[in-house]
Amino acid sequence: MRVGLAQMRPALGDIQRNYHLHLDWIKKAKQNQVELLLFPELSLTGYHLLDLTYDLGRSVHSQEIKELVTYSKDLDIVFGFVELSEDHVLYNSTLYASNGEIVHIHRKVYLPTYGMFDEGRYFGRGEVIRSFPTRFGQMGILICEDMWHPSAPFLLAQDKAQFILVPSNSPARSLDQSEIGSQSFWYANLENQAALNSLFILFCNRVGTEDGISFFGGSSIVNPYGDELVRANMLEEQLLYTDIDLDEVRRARLETPLLRDENLDLTIRELNRIRQNRLEQKRWT
Repeated sequence: MRVGLAQMRPALGDIQRNYHLHLDWIKKAKQNQVELLLFPELSLTGYHLLDLTYDLGRSVHSQEIKELVTYSKDLDIVFGFVELSEDHVLYNSTLYASNGEIVHIHRKVYLPTYGMFDEGRYFGRGEVIRSFPTRFGQMGILICEDMWHPSAPFLLAQDKAQFILVPSNSPARSLDQSEIGSQSFWYANLENQAALNSLFILFCNRVGTEDGISFFGGSSIVNPYGDELVRANMLEEQLLYTDIDLDEVRRARLETPLLRDENLDLTIRELNRIRQNRLEQKRWT
């Protein structure tokens, strides 16, 4: 199976331009026999939208979304957009399309609202983390910050995911404001979670700048042993792709059966105890 990452530079707030950029990347992917193409977070709109968010929301039934989905007949495509729900809530969403149809939509659960980030002001919070079947196997999607909460990849692995797709808009920053820090944190996280959960992780990060914020790119594909297979260049657009062996998931889980030995009953019981303790503490404060 050949998987690809479209490390692109979306145009801020310009859905029509980004729509055509998506078609260009899809064309490149097809020319290179890519079977699954992942775009970055909010690839149809750009990231630092602020009040533009309200004008850029699109229903899954909108013309732009329906037309882009039709291009998934020859390869599966995964792209990000501002979703306008039927009850008029905006979500930071990623859509998986295959064979000309919508297979799954993930709404970002963990919305960073600190430092340079202000997502909680504009987006509703997703309430579901679950895997879904595709023609390649069981997939899961975690959008950027979702991946930094260990419970999220754990849930997908327990839900039989063999792949986690991670579209991202990660800036070149860290606790000490060095580019190296933000990148190294990401790679350590991806490799550890891939190995602990014995699955493939596809991380697609954008490039370019918006309002002085630079996005570092460096997209990566990691195998179920935690080994990085390929990594894209920093700060420049690139179609990154590689062939993967789907049987590696089976081999990794047989060799290191962490998922088999997980005690879900214990985990659920202890989480319920912790949650109850917190509720009781709130009652007395």
